[in-house]
Amino acid sequence: MTATQLDGFIYKPKYKPGQLICGRGQTAVITGWTVRKTVAKYLNPEEFAVVGQLYSPTRGINLLIRNLLINPHVRFLVILNATREDRNSGSQRCLADFFQYGFDQGHSDTNRPCWVIRSSVKGFIDAEVNARALESLRNSIKWQEVNTVKEAVKVTKIYASRLALDPWGEPQEFPLEVAEPNILPGELYGHRIEGKTIADTWVKIIHRVKTTGAIRPTGYDGHLQELIDLMAVVTDEPENFYIPSPNYLPCDRVFINEYLPQILEDSPTVEGVKYTYGQRLRSWFGEDQIEQVVQKLVGEIDAASAVMSLWDVKDHTMGGSPCLNHIWVRAIENKLTLTALFRSNDMFSAWPANAFGLRALQMYIRNSVAQRSDYDLKLGPLITISQSAHIYDDCWENADQLINNQYSDIAKVRSYDDPVGNFIIEAVANEQKLRVLRTTAGSGEVIRTYTGKDPLVLIREICKDSPAIQPDHIGYLGMELQKAKSSLFSNKDYVQDV
Repeated sequence: MTATQLDGFIYKPKYKPGQLICGRGQTAVITGWTVRKTVAKYLNPEEFAVVGQLYSPTRGINLLIRNLLINPHVRFLVILNATREDRNSGSQRCLADFFQYGFDQGHSDTNRPCWVIRSSVKGFIDAEVNARALESLRNSIKWQEVNTVKEAVKVTKIYASRLALDPWGEPQEFPLEVAEPNILPGELYGHRIEGKTIADTWVKIIHRVKTTGAIRPTGYDGHLQELIDLMAVVTDEPENFYIPSPNYLPCDRVFINEYLPQILEDSPTVEGVKYTYGQRLRSWFGEDQIEQVVQKLVGEIDAASAVMSLWDVKDHTMGGSPCLNHIWVRAIENKLTLTALFRSNDMFSAWPANAFGLRALQMYIRNSVAQRSDYDLKLGPLITISQSAHIYDDCWENADQLINNQYSDIAKVRSYDDPVGNFIIEAVANEQKLRVLRTTAGSGEVIRTYTGKDPLVLIREICKDSPAIQPDHIGYLGMELQKAKSSLFSNKDYVQDV
């Protein structure tokens, strides 16, 4: 009797079932970043147990292993390691290393006890999963790594043609802890976060989303914490990129260098790979949009129409629409600014790499314009606008750990330059009034005077005129105005900042 003649094998996943294509065979096909349907369409349901994608070695392998333990009738595993994205993430390599080399006791990135896969790629399995069960799984499944969709289909069909094997044991399920966020009241729509570097800005973003983001279900059998329309402004990212030491980013310099071509360069169409951002920018619409933007600025440096679009109207029906939709570059005050619009943005795992890639694109355009013209543009801010700025539930614990370790120190670094200007506070004793002079940030020219007796009324007047004033500066003005008012009643001189 062959596996294709059996009806008893039905794959029953507990984790991420909506992201899997389930069959009635004994082979699990792990496609990595290759779209699962690309492989499944060449197979009959009797020829495979499950076809699913694996994006992250630190989060995805744990759930994949748990599902396999629940389905011990799976006796074969095909690992498709076909794309540049697979090589960048290392997820397929790490999975193969689990079966080949095993695991050790260790700790996760959040310092929780766990099983660490013996691999050059970081991968974790929850400590709650029994070690004996993991060893039984490793010893009971025959696995093979392949590099093309065609080879994956071929190997899967070979396994399906063999005599069916008995399940290697009984289904086993182990407890799974899920971190619950503590949410404070806050605005849902419209946030602005600024930092000098991508690394610092990222920590501030994670803090904002985790502190006030709303919990919503995802289309991926889970939940996310989300803010709507979050604008991040990176003002001074160096051209060689700042990587903190020790590195708390979810990517390192090697990964970043491998990722940059996905934004800067065109790529051939590969079956099962939806697109790269570079492909959408360079050739998807039959025009090289990056080249068009360079030519636009060379011919008209003040142009406000240096625009690149990654959204295809066919995306509504063909699926797999890009998260990055729109890029706008603008030369203002001899600085080249780049603004990128994301419809959906994984702020924990993806935003840093996205930001480094966009900064590299900004530098490429600036350098190309300089080579073809007399314009010597400096690099201006990098701005991202994330319409859905979110963190997935499998990253909540890591996000909390990042905030605990990094946010306090980053928040202590203050900039006293406020674009709305500076304020000079005076206590006018002969009139028993308070006076606030608003001056320009640069020349110190007085541009507005506020007078009154009530600090709160004055604060409200200043906020009405300057809604973008930095929050801590408003707090400072409140304290100083109250000190100035107290000096009027005590007949003492008031000196600002003393």
